[in-house]
Amino acid sequence: MQLRTLLWAISAATAIAAVAWLLPGKTAHASEDAVAARHAYSEAATAKYDYHFGPREPFLPSNAKTDTGEFFDPKTFLSASYCGHCHQEAQHEWRQSAHSNSFRAPWYTKNVNLLMSTKGVEFARHCEGCHNPTALLSGFMTKGAATKRFFDDDGVTCTVCHSIQSVDKRGTGSYVMGQAAVMVDEAGKPIVGKVPDAEILAHLDRHSAAVMKDFYRSSQFCGVCHKAALPRSLNDYKWQRALFVYDEWQMSSFAKQSPLPFYVKDSVSTCQTCHMLREKLTTLPDAGAKNGTLASHRWLGGNTLIPVYYKYDEQLAKTMAFLRNGVFNVDIFALEKEGTPGVVAPLGSVPFSIAPNDVVTASVVIQNKGIAHSHVPEQRDMYESWVEFVVKDAAGNIVSHSGFIKPDGYLDERAHSFTNRLVNVQGTLNDLHQVWANRVLAYNNTIQSGRSQIVRYQFRVPKNATGALTVTARVNYRRFDQHFIDWAMSKQHYDMPIVEMAARTRTFSIGDNAAGAPDPQDNKEWMRWNNYGIALLDAQQYAESVRAFEQVARLRADYADAYTNIALANFQWEKYPPSRTNLEKALAISPNNARALYYMALVERNQGNLDAAIVDLNKVAEQFPESRDAHRELGFSYYQQRKYDLARGEYERVQAIDPDDLAAHYNLSIIYRRLGMKEKAAEQAAMFADQKDDPTASTYALEFLRKHTEVAAESVAWHTHSDLDAGRAEAGGTGQH
Repeated sequence: MQLRTLLWAISAATAIAAVAWLLPGKTAHASEDAVAARHAYSEAATAKYDYHFGPREPFLPSNAKTDTGEFFDPKTFLSASYCGHCHQEAQHEWRQSAHSNSFRAPWYTKNVNLLMSTKGVEFARHCEGCHNPTALLSGFMTKGAATKRFFDDDGVTCTVCHSIQSVDKRGTGSYVMGQAAVMVDEAGKPIVGKVPDAEILAHLDRHSAAVMKDFYRSSQFCGVCHKAALPRSLNDYKWQRALFVYDEWQMSSFAKQSPLPFYVKDSVSTCQTCHMLREKLTTLPDAGAKNGTLASHRWLGGNTLIPVYYKYDEQLAKTMAFLRNGVFNVDIFALEKEGTPGVVAPLGSVPFSIAPNDVVTASVVIQNKGIAHSHVPEQRDMYESWVEFVVKDAAGNIVSHSGFIKPDGYLDERAHSFTNRLVNVQGTLNDLHQVWANRVLAYNNTIQSGRSQIVRYQFRVPKNATGALTVTARVNYRRFDQHFIDWAMSKQHYDMPIVEMAARTRTFSIGDNAAGAPDPQDNKEWMRWNNYGIALLDAQQYAESVRAFEQVARLRADYADAYTNIALANFQWEKYPPSRTNLEKALAISPNNARALYYMALVERNQGNLDAAIVDLNKVAEQFPESRDAHRELGFSYYQQRKYDLARGEYERVQAIDPDDLAAHYNLSIIYRRLGMKEKAAEQAAMFADQKDDPTASTYALEFLRKHTEVAAESVAWHTHSDLDAGRAEAGGTGQH
C-alpha cells in the first residue's frame, strides 16, 4: 500500500475511534481507543518514513518533538473553524494573520520548494517545524508522501499552539507537542477529537486545563519559533545563527532583564504585550473575551503582503497603523559644510547659514525606540526597509534624492537599507533566501532595539538657489525586495505596498537660519544628543561619541547614564582612567546603579582588581538575575581566580538563559576539563567548534563586496551617501557614495 493511502486509511480509523463516544447522554472522557489508534497511525507512518538524520531524530533539522516520540494523526489537530464555534472573533482575526497563512502563501511555498528540489524534502523539516507543524509531526515530510493536504491552509492553527506542553530556549521549533485536545477528562487525561460545544461549556475548567498553560503568556513561548539556527544537518557546513528575536527582546529595555540598555522602560513588555494587544469586541462574539475585550489573534507585525494577496483589508489597515505607531524617531540632527570646520547641531536649536553652491552634509539620526528587537528582525535578507532622503528647492525641483524606487520597482541600490547580505561559497548573493547555502554576512545594517544609526547625506546647494530648501528623511518598509517577490510570484514588477513608518522634514533657508524654540516633533535636546552619541559609539567614533555624551551631561547633570555613557565610550576606546572617573560620577548620582556597576567591574578587572569586580558583578546579578552579561563576566572573573566550581556555576547559568552562548561553550570546555569532567568538556568543545565563526568565511564577503561596489560602503559603519549631480533625474539616476 502506498504511504499516502495507508496514512489516510489509518487517519480515517482514528477519526472514527475519536468520535465513537459522542453518543447522546454520554460525558466526555479520554479513550484508550484513541491511544491505540495513534500508535497504529505512528507505526504505519514509521514504516515508510525516511529517518535521514537518525532513527531517534524524526524531526531534524527542526528541534520539534512529540510527547511520546510518535507521529500524530493530522486529523487530531482540529480545524480553526471548529474552535470558531465559540471563538468567532479569535478565528476571524487568526484567519487574516501570518500564523494562519504560514504555509500556504505562494512566496513561502516557492522558497521551501526550492530547498526541497535542491536538497530533498527531509531538509524542509527545518522550516515546517514552525510553518506547518501538522505536516511535520504527522510524518508527511518524507519522500512519497502527499503534498496537497487538507490541513495546509490552516498553517499554525489553534490546536497547534494550544497543544504545546513544554518549550526550551534553543529555538528552531524547540517545543514538545502533546496530544491535541480541547478538554481533559475527570482524571486530567486529554480527550482526543471533537467535543460537543455544550460539553465544553459545562466544564470550562477542563477546557482551560486542556488548552492553556501559564507559559503561553511568556516571550519564551514565542521564542521557540522566533529564534532559529541553521544547523549542520541543514547546510552540511556548520551551525549558524539565523534569527534571534527572542534573545534581542531578552536583552532589550522592554524585557527589563538586562542592565545594559541605554534607556529604561517603566514596565515589562512581552511579545504578547505588543503583538496581542487586547481589543474591544465589535461585531463578532467570543467566549474567550474578558470585560468585552480579547487578546488580539492578528499578531500584528510587518507582514503587509498577506493581507494584500488575500484581500484582508482590515488586517492591512491595522498592520500599517501598527508599523507607523511610534516605532522610529527620525531626527535631521546636524549639518557640516565643506571647507568649514565643526558640526552644526542640533538643528533647530542653533543658528547656521548656507549659501548657493555650498557642499552640505546632513546627519540623520534614526532611533529604534518602539521595537523590542532589531529592524528588520531576523535574518531577513529579502525584506526591505530603507531611508529615503530627498532635498527639494523652493519650486519643488529635486536637488538630491537617495532611496527612491526605480521604474522597474527596484530600490535605488545605494540606499541606506536596514538589511543584511547573505553570501555563499561562490562569493555571490543568496538572492532567493537560500539560507541553507549561507557562508557569511557581508554586512548587517539592521538597527537594534533602543539604539540609533547615523545616515549621512552630502549634496550641493544649487548655484541659483533662492528662498529655501526642504529636506525630508523617512523610513520606508515593504515586505520583500523586488527581485525576490518577482521570482516568487513569477511576475515582473509584482506590486507591494510601501509603508512610510516615520519621517521628518526641515526647511533650510538660503542665507541665515536663526535658532528656534524646541520643536514638538523632536525629542528633548538632551535625548537628541544622547541618540547621536549612541550612534557614534556603535560606529566606533569614540572621540565624537564622548563629546556627544558630554553635551548630555551638560544638559542633564542629574542623569547618571550620561556619565556611564561617557565611561563606556572611553572604555571601548581603551581609556580606562577617564572611564573610571565618569563611572564614579554616575554612582555618586545613582548609588548601586546596575549599569554603572557592570562597567565599573570591567574597568576594575582590567586594572587587576578582580575581587572588587566580582563584588560589583554580584550586585548586578542580584538586581538582574537573568542578565547573561553579568553571569558571563562573573564566570570569567572566577575563572581568572581559578575558582572553577564558581565559574562553572556562572557559565551554566548563562547557558540556562541562552543555550548557544559561545563564550559559555568555550570556557566550560576548559573548566569541565580542569574539574575532571572529560565527557562534558568534550561536548562543550564540540559545540564551540561547530558554532564559532569560520575564520575563512570573510573571504566570501570580501569577494562579494569587491564585485558590488555600489553596496560596499554599506559595510563601513561610518560612510556618506553623496550625490553632487544636481541635474540627475529621479527616475533613471542612481546615487553615489
